[in-house]
Amino acid sequence: MTEQQTETTAIQADRKAVRVPTDGVEAAPQARSLGLRGAVNARDLGGYRTADGRVLKHGVALRSDGLNRLTEEDLGLLAAIGLRQVVDLRSLDEVREAGPDRVPGLPVAAIAAAELSSAPITVAPASGDGMTLHHLPVFAADFDIYVALRDALADRSPEKQRALLGDGKAAAMMIGLYRWFVTDAVARERFAAVLRLLAAPDGPPLIFHCSAGKDRTGWTAAVLLTALGVDRETVFADYLLTNERSAAIVEHVVDSFGTRGLMQEPELLLPVFRAERRYLEAAFEEVDAGWATFEEFWQDGLGLDDGVLAGLRANLLADAR
Repeated sequence: MTEQQTETTAIQADRKAVRVPTDGVEAAPQARSLGLRGAVNARDLGGYRTADGRVLKHGVALRSDGLNRLTEEDLGLLAAIGLRQVVDLRSLDEVREAGPDRVPGLPVAAIAAAELSSAPITVAPASGDGMTLHHLPVFAADFDIYVALRDALADRSPEKQRALLGDGKAAAMMIGLYRWFVTDAVARERFAAVLRLLAAPDGPPLIFHCSAGKDRTGWTAAVLLTALGVDRETVFADYLLTNERSAAIVEHVVDSFGTRGLMQEPELLLPVFRAERRYLEAAFEEVDAGWATFEEFWQDGLGLDDGVLAGLRANLLADAR
């Protein structure tokens, strides 16, 4: 069995039946899954309650890992739920390495042209009822974690890998990334762009994703849920759900790095591959350090107004039964 076949087997072992519930307010982790074979961390934000007693609708705000490995069946499932927009937050280097998204109804060449760009690009469908792809790359040019890890693996030097990742450095790198999500003006603008798309009258259903569906996707979801009035502990629970959805793949990748001789200590990568509460806490700490309230961060940090919030509430919330 080839490496690619082995990884595909790991993905398929984590399959779930597609369920986008239409009733109830709190879905189990399994029910949140969209059941995509090529994107095991694709899930629904629907079902979370807000402080004013409302609930997020199912099937309108979706989060995911990369969509570059979707199967034909996956494409049919996305089309069946009425998906209108796809937002890819990956960097140019990530797209080059893993491949562009697969989006139902959009030409492969057009998708590749958009995603092989370091600047935001939108690919609109030929007809009004098709899907739109937005490439909104979020990456730090001066400390791109993806590039740093790629170079460390390519070098295969245990000493260099430990120097980069050992003794808490991997976790510190991740914490720095999450703080950068908040302190960098361009990153804030890209995250805000996702929220504007979700708030537009013809925005949802929309799925946003990065490579693992953990960091950039996790922060986008955290900001969205917080703005809608979901309590902080629920926000953290949604973030940490990635560890359940991606456990099989993380275990496989870490093991394969060891057996293939890429790393003597592949466990050094675990802080990068896992969602940890302290990462998301670091982002919220930066919000608190820079702005007196989350509302001020929304307006001044993200450049969003009450109209965007009203659009999000209209599009994504329903009265609880």
